[in-house]
Amino acid sequence: MKKKEKAKRPNIAQYLKRYRVWIFLYALLYVIASVGDVFFTILLAKSVELITLASYKKAMINIAFVIGINIVQRFCWYFCSYIYNKKANKIMSELNLDLAKQAFKLNSKTFNDHDTGTFVQRIVDDPARIVDGLATVIDVIMNMATTIVMFIYIATLNIYVSIAFVGIVVIAFIIEYYRVKLRRKHRGIVRKKNDKVNSLTTEIVRSEKDIKSLGLENKLSEVSKENYEDYRKARYKLDMTGTNYGTARNAIIGLGTLLTLVLGIYLRQLGLITLATYMIIYSNRGSVWDLVWNIGQLTNLIVDIRVSHDRMFSLYDENEFVTEKFGDKTIENVVGEIEFKAVSYTFREYEYKRKRKPAKHGREGKIDYSVPPEKKLVSENKIFNDLSFKITPNTTVAFVGKSGSGKSTILNLMSKMYVVDDGEVLIDGMNINEFNKETLRKTISLVNQFPYIFDMTIKENLLLAKGDATDEEVQEAIAKASLEEFVESLPKGVDTKVGESGIKLSGGQKQRLAIARALLRNSPIIIFDESTSSLDNFAQEEVKKSIDGLKGKSTIVIVAHRLSTIKNVDKIFFLENGEIVDSGTFDELFDKNKSFKSMFLAENI
Repeated sequence: MKKKEKAKRPNIAQYLKRYRVWIFLYALLYVIASVGDVFFTILLAKSVELITLASYKKAMINIAFVIGINIVQRFCWYFCSYIYNKKANKIMSELNLDLAKQAFKLNSKTFNDHDTGTFVQRIVDDPARIVDGLATVIDVIMNMATTIVMFIYIATLNIYVSIAFVGIVVIAFIIEYYRVKLRRKHRGIVRKKNDKVNSLTTEIVRSEKDIKSLGLENKLSEVSKENYEDYRKARYKLDMTGTNYGTARNAIIGLGTLLTLVLGIYLRQLGLITLATYMIIYSNRGSVWDLVWNIGQLTNLIVDIRVSHDRMFSLYDENEFVTEKFGDKTIENVVGEIEFKAVSYTFREYEYKRKRKPAKHGREGKIDYSVPPEKKLVSENKIFNDLSFKITPNTTVAFVGKSGSGKSTILNLMSKMYVVDDGEVLIDGMNINEFNKETLRKTISLVNQFPYIFDMTIKENLLLAKGDATDEEVQEAIAKASLEEFVESLPKGVDTKVGESGIKLSGGQKQRLAIARALLRNSPIIIFDESTSSLDNFAQEEVKKSIDGLKGKSTIVIVAHRLSTIKNVDKIFFLENGEIVDSGTFDELFDKNKSFKSMFLAENI
């Protein structure tokens, strides 16, 4: 089992391995260009000294070498950029795609348990951070190596100057260490304050009409002022920490560098160093700052890469991100009989808490993404216990009941968005857990209360359901969904773009387009989950007409919020507290069930 789990969870090394030749070439070119910096500085300094000695011919030869080195460097930098732009984007694309595919495997309950940002961060943001971070690590390491080589070279020329450089680096690094430490602490506080401000601002924007109608402007202005002021103070503390320690660090480096140059002049007067050596010292006066900054940058990069890596591949952690499970059975001609046999289901809500690494220096430890989070049960609600019913093929049935009676849960179990705790959900007498993914998805089409319409044309939205559909099939689906008149009224017809989330369509038009999409799949079972509850009476009637046109051609299952929309169904199951307390036609339930009759009358008062 352990081997299986390990093989299932990938790591960044597997992706980098595919491009190891290009990565090696990238690193090699970077090394050549970085080594060129060292020779560039030495030869340029030597040329200046030769000019002062009136050795112009040798100086010209040195300059020619400097020009040659510069040309080689430009060549190396160009091809490094070319390799990075081409291959880094390829690696990011592969990571994005594989993580998105993994997200597709997760069950609906997993998506319910996590917010959208969790997936966007892991699928989009983290791969970019890792790939960019790794390239920056190479850059930082090469810069550090170049600086260290120069320090070693200077040490061979004069040990006193080298000791001065090292002393400045040590003092500056100690200051930088405390700057980074305090900045992390204050940055955590700023993020919390920022999250609060963002949340409040979002609520204000979304509830603008309610705020105005209730006269809450002044009250919310006071609340906003308090939150913005807290955020400002936290941000000021963060910025001043950077300013104070950064100023001290830069002052030490600046003063130390100037004193080193003074030392160089003194040593030159004593004849202990040549003019070329002094020029090298002068040219590298900024290297101390670079080295200190690069050491801190490298530490931060490694931490960020590790966090992004572990967080990104945690999508493969079955403990937190539970995937759908399918069988291997295929059924070619599904009739559409549905049966729940002694089904039990409890809705459970979990909280996932990740451990932190041991605290250091009185500071809270970082979240450890390398180990699975602790899964804690927060609440549970028993929805069904021993629920049984059967739906005859090619009939239209509806489930009705008060909110919380379990209507939508039945549809989620029927389509295997949720998995039963006990009992069986059968289609044509076979447990749906035995179906392979393709069979189950082809068998059932689901039209939600708020169907997602993509930012494409009407035709492209329909072809998502069946890529090889002919124009005749598309037009037939549009006609059956009572969308034909609307489409014909559009200048571009089926080639009209509907905007993001179908923003250019009304609620009823979205529903009918979703129905047409389901019809194009020609599934033997079609499920409608509260499909008319948010529509006005006219739109509701159009959608109802579309659903009525399907009667007898597929098994149709409807969860109804408005009882008036299901008068013509073959059978109604009436639920109370997770139990089917009655069933029959609309007229039968109206006559014999007081609760059903009361619900209908209350709706039509």
